Amino acid sequence: MKWIEPQKYLKKLKLDEFPQPDIIQLNHPVLLCHGYGSMSMLMKPSPMHDSCLRLRSFGIQAFAPNIVPYATIEIRASQWAERIEQLQEKYGYEKFNVIAHSMGGLDMRYAIHNLGISSSVASLTTVATPHHGTSLAEIVLTTPELLKEKLNELMNWFGENVFPDQKSNAVAAVEQLTRNYIKETFNPSTPNHEDIQYFSISACVGKGTKYPLNPILRLQNQLIYQKEGVNDSFVTADSAVWGEHIGEYSLSHLEQIDLQVSKERKPLVNQMWLDIAKTLKNNSL
Repeated sequence: MKWIEPQKYLKKLKLDEFPQPDIIQLNHPVLLCHGYGSMSMLMKPSPMHDSCLRLRSFGIQAFAPNIVPYATIEIRASQWAERIEQLQEKYGYEKFNVIAHSMGGLDMRYAIHNLGISSSVASLTTVATPHHGTSLAEIVLTTPELLKEKLNELMNWFGENVFPDQKSNAVAAVEQLTRNYIKETFNPSTPNHEDIQYFSISACVGKGTKYPLNPILRLQNQLIYQKEGVNDSFVTADSAVWGEHIGEYSLSHLEQIDLQVSKERKPLVNQMWLDIAKTLKNNSL
């Protein structure tokens, strides 16, 4: 008969002196900038609301405001600049670590270079931003004219109802996400600022990988794969790399901001955001 060893089991009951996760102390607060679209606003206060609360759970001062969901980079950038000014006036902050998802990264690159906010930004981390464009935008623009016009009207109507302070222009925004526009017009005129640190996150799931993807997104994932290669269902892994590359993650474009995430995949989302936070800390930001 095997005797029970009480000490072995008692060790498992031993309490840690500090059982909570370590706080990640940054030198600057975080501003989260969302991308194109507004459907997520029907489910939560801001597209990046959950991401913001996660960063706050790490001990980071973080904010995830809203701006116009369907508009050109220039208009969206001006609104992000306004949000920075509003937070500075309210809390007295000097600089921000900006974390921008998707189109939000292009908005912030434009704002830094053209709108005089470089002194208010310590770093820019982009998550699945199409720094070299996305063929998905080109696919959308090849939609039959009548259908494209009706979709534009619908999205503009919806955008102006959820954010009535600014006129929406869904198609004009998509035109600025094409590979040709980004490579030939945007990138040459929007260089990085020498005093700001740039980081990026890329991702790929579905076609060409072993990672799962919501069936709703499979068609566009496959279409992008045929034209460009592995992608997160909106942006290719290669297009998302800009500045220092933190890593490539097996998360869809929506999972990255806590949309359509299964219980099994939540740890992957948490790890991505934890890696971003630790990168900022390790760089004294």
